[in-house]
Amino acid sequence: MDKFFSIVRGLGLKRGPQRWVGGVLGGIAAKLNVDVAFVRIAFLIFCLLPGPAVVFYLLAWAVLPDQRNAIPLETFLERRSLS
Repeated sequence: MDKFFSIVRGLGLKRGPQRWVGGVLGGIAAKLNVDVAFVRIAFLIFCLLPGPAVVFYLLAWAVLPDQRNAIPLETFLERRSLS
């Protein structure tokens, strides 16, 4: 799993500081160098289409590192293995 998390960190995509919920859309906007409003509007349109938009968002939140470079899924797995 360590290799997976290092690959994710190497992508350079982090959950952004401009967050409403989890910061995923803010991170995508920062990586693409566009205004976060455009990304939020695109996501809302994506949510209107039939498909797993919310599931993708939750997976991205669990896998993408935050501004401190911490990945929630990695932290959860580490805590679980220590117990």
